[in-house]
Amino acid sequence: MAEPFKNLFNEVLIDNVAASLVKHCPDFDAMAFKSSVFDAHWQQRELKDRIYHIATSMQPLLPSDYAQAVAILQLAGAAFSGVEYLIFPAYVELFGLDDYEPSVKALEVMTPYSSSELAVRPFIIRYGDRMMTQMERWAESENEHVRRLASEGCRPRLPWAMALPGFKRDPGAVLNIIEKLMDDKSEYVRRSVANNLNDISKDNPDVLIDLLHKRLGKNSRTDWILKHASRSLLKQGDSQVLQRFGFSDPEHVKAANLEVDQNVAIGKQLAFSFQLQTTDRELGKLRIEYAIDFMKANGRQARKIFKVSEADYADTTKTVAKTHSFKLITTRRYYPGRHDLAVIVNGKQLASEAFELLAEQP
Repeated sequence: MAEPFKNLFNEVLIDNVAASLVKHCPDFDAMAFKSSVFDAHWQQRELKDRIYHIATSMQPLLPSDYAQAVAILQLAGAAFSGVEYLIFPAYVELFGLDDYEPSVKALEVMTPYSSSELAVRPFIIRYGDRMMTQMERWAESENEHVRRLASEGCRPRLPWAMALPGFKRDPGAVLNIIEKLMDDKSEYVRRSVANNLNDISKDNPDVLIDLLHKRLGKNSRTDWILKHASRSLLKQGDSQVLQRFGFSDPEHVKAANLEVDQNVAIGKQLAFSFQLQTTDRELGKLRIEYAIDFMKANGRQARKIFKVSEADYADTTKTVAKTHSFKLITTRRYYPGRHDLAVIVNGKQLASEAFELLAEQP
């Protein structure tokens, strides 16, 4: 199993952070900082708890004047780069909400070497239009990290982050930012825009569908954003979205010879295969997926869809042979019992077969 992400926050990191803080604030007590970080509860702390705990451990050792403290953090943080340095924007989130001007400046400075996408959200909730106007300015920055912050920070469903329920109801203010970034030269920024639109589509699918009608086919950058943004609606089999991307009703296609391992143990791989056939014409443009109905702890099933391929097939048959891993990972739990595997083409289920997931073998 992969090393837990929380283990990035270790003694080496804390030593380096302490040294940088001392460099820019000679009165900073590095020993007291490390003692506070590695308290009796450290080993039990999970990822986000560690981030906020480290930020909280800095606070009593920095100047009591917030503007001075956050100026030191901007200098100290510039020596690092990586997601583990979310500890610096986290300080702003925890202690700077009442000091708008220095905090907003700090979030902009800090985001290139970590990311301020989580820390900015309480400011959006507290300051509303004022903060969103600032994010529109960020969307015009020369720095791609700042432009990405403009989009990523206001995603309605950003993972790890506090929700922005107002934008789930009405994403209008978010769309003002997205419009500025729809043709951004940076793929890093465009990916954030696509993820933002995908978030929006989960609560307001008509917003994305309207954009597809208005913007699809204008240029390659925008087309990539719209396609990536449509992934949830494509997986849901939304007929309007499928048709917009050229995937018609697969009434001419048949799924034959579906073979699925009857039993697979947790930790192993499930093998399956099937053939798509048509008799009167070529297969044409197909989006091929498979779904697994996973057994949950409550005894019910929950479906997850996985993409196989997407292409324009000139042949009359297409054979698919794949495996699906049931290897244990930190983000998913498996439960023994009946599961079902289904073949999906252009949003329509064409065949299915049951299999049994067995307990992990010793």
